[in-house]
Amino acid sequence: MKGLKKQRRIQIIAVTVVALIASTALIGYAMRDGINFFFSPSQVVAEPPAPTEVFRIGGLVAEGSIVRGQGETVSFSVTDGGATVPVTYTGVLPDLFEENQGMVGTGRYINGVFEASEILAKHDETYMPKEVIDALKEQGVYQEADS
Repeated sequence: MKGLKKQRRIQIIAVTVVALIASTALIGYAMRDGINFFFSPSQVVAEPPAPTEVFRIGGLVAEGSIVRGQGETVSFSVTDGGATVPVTYTGVLPDLFEENQGMVGTGRYINGVFEASEILAKHDETYMPKEVIDALKEQGVYQEADS
């Protein structure tokens, strides 16, 4: 009787461990597309990511760089003061998207051009994503907004 209880307890522990490992693996597999790393333009130029890697890039929209193509295609450059990366985007840009303003884009870096699938712009006059502020401070370009 005692051996049967011990055997049952070991079986329950083994099944629990297998279930935890399987659930952890499934969660990791499900999240693989949802994890996007953030890079500044300087980091992208220094170490270009693989063309298959989806990541976020952020900085300021370079002055005089916005070129509207046919339809909804827009080309512009994003800079952090240290490097500039050309960006193409097909879609409707946010209303607050303009030159010398902060932006974050999600997409891939292919043949020297960041092909964005999503563009986010600041949502008011003082907001800028923390990652963009950190990247601009690193380059010595960021200036605090006047209160």
